[in-house]
This record gives sequence, structure tokens and C-alpha cells, in this order.
Amino acid sequence: MASSSSSADARPPLGPRHWPVWAGIGLAALVARLPWPLQRALGRLLGDLLRLVLRGRRDIAHRNLELCFPELDDTARAALLRAHFHALGTGFFEFARAWWGTVAPMRRDVVIEGLEHLQAAQADGRGVLLVSGHFTTLEICGRLLCDHVPLAGMYRPHAAGAMEWAVRRGRLRYAEAMFTKQDLRGSVRHLKRGGVLWYAPDQDPSRGDAVYVPFFGQAAHSLTSTHQLARMAGAAVVLFQHERRADGGYTLRLSPALEDFPSADPHADTARVMAGIEAMARTVPAQYLWIHRRFKRQPDGSDVYRDPR
Repeated sequence: MASSSSSADARPPLGPRHWPVWAGIGLAALVARLPWPLQRALGRLLGDLLRLVLRGRRDIAHRNLELCFPELDDTARAALLRAHFHALGTGFFEFARAWWGTVAPMRRDVVIEGLEHLQAAQADGRGVLLVSGHFTTLEICGRLLCDHVPLAGMYRPHAAGAMEWAVRRGRLRYAEAMFTKQDLRGSVRHLKRGGVLWYAPDQDPSRGDAVYVPFFGQAAHSLTSTHQLARMAGAAVVLFQHERRADGGYTLRLSPALEDFPSADPHADTARVMAGIEAMARTVPAQYLWIHRRFKRQPDGSDVYRDPR
């Protein structure tokens, strides 16, 4: 685990240029200690504020909802957009608690379904690639799952050194290990040892082997890495769905391991994984990360986010 923990053990960057980031981290760490009922109420208010202030992200989310839910009328789509920003606001407090606070209040209302599927996939000593998507609940539900399963994570490093140090250190409070997306060797080694690795391959990649596959009926530029990791490590692939329920609790749902995966066709395997993530997003559409420009690359070079008006 040396490559996963060494940066967390390293000295934090403390130079003056990092002070604004440290101030933000300190504020988030303080906010993480507010009572959970208050955080839930503040989360909705924060979501409304973000929807007003982050105009660019709001426009991206609006366009994504137009593309992915053409059957909705304007009123329904506007309601979904508001609900999405409420989920984002609540997610901020969940992230802060997962990294720097306590999740004891969340543990009281957790439902876990399908843990036996993960255990069955591990029964013969294989590693398990736990595939999910970028939902507003990803951090808190990942931490809650760590109460039951030793879990490592794969992530994209933060550009700000102070944030990278603080978040990585926070995650290693509960995760078994953390691997950057560039540390393919470490990830494969972990899986070959029979470990469980959480991974979300559903964002438009800036590098790596990728193909266009359908996602909500749109062409989505998608990494083939789930196929590649499963092939190189001999790992099983289990889909991991998580959601924040209306009663304030959480449901974590693990599927049976994908059969005949990986196949000889990385394109078909990638389409299969993205179809699974789409099904998750359709279950709780407000909680999926619509502010990401998921369709920014198109096969014909068009820009679906440019306002035609």
C-alpha cells in the first residue's frame, strides 16, 4: 500500500499560495460538524444558491436534461433541475462529513441490498471492480459501504496540492487504499490480491482508450477501462447503485457480478457498463451529476452545449 498511503503521510503543502485553499478546507471541516438535520436543511438552501450563482453549470445541467429526458415538458424538466441542485447542496455536506466529520447519524438509516453478490464474487479469491457512476451520494455511500467491505478507491487527483493532501488523508480514514487513475499498476495489483476497488468510469475522459457508446440515447465518449482492468486483473465486475432516500436514509444496492465479462470486445463491454449506469441514473435522476459536460465530444465534432439560439 506504499504508493497509496505515502502522499497522505507526506508533509502538507503550507506555502502562502495554498492559504486560500486551506481556509476553505478549514471552513468545510467546521461545517462538517454541524448537526445532520441542520445540514440537510442548509443543503437545500445551498442548492438554490448554487443554481442562481453557477450559471454556466446550470446551463450545462439544463442541456443535459434536455438531451436525456426529451419526454419531459419544460415544467417537469425545471423541477428536476431544481431537485438536482438540492441534491448537490446536500451532497456538499455529505462530502464534508465523509472526509472530516462523523457519519454516525447516517449509519442509523442504511439499507444494503445484495452484499451476498459481492461476497460470492470474492469467494474464489478474485478481486472485484465495483462500478458506479458520479452521483451526489458517491462519497458518503462509499464510506458507509466501508463499514461492511474493505474498499479501495480510484480517483482523479485534485489540481490544488492542499486539497489533494486533505481529501486523500480524509479518504484514507476509511478506505483501504486510494489509487489515482494514472496508477494502473497499483490498481491491478490490488485487484489481483483479491481486493475490492470502487471505480466510476462515466465521465468524458481527456485521455485514455475510449469509444463512443449510447448513454440516454446520446453518443457518449467513454473509457474502456472497466474492460481493461477486468481483463488484466482477472477481476469480477459488480455494479454498485446508491441513493439518498426521501426519508433521509440511504440505500446501497449491489448487483450480481456481470456474466461473461470481460468479453473479447471492449466496445460492447463499455456499452454494457454505461447501460448499467444509465439504469442507476434513471432510478434517481436528480442525484446524478448533470453539471458535467458528459457529451462534450461527439463523433461528428459538433458541440451539443452551444446554444443554437
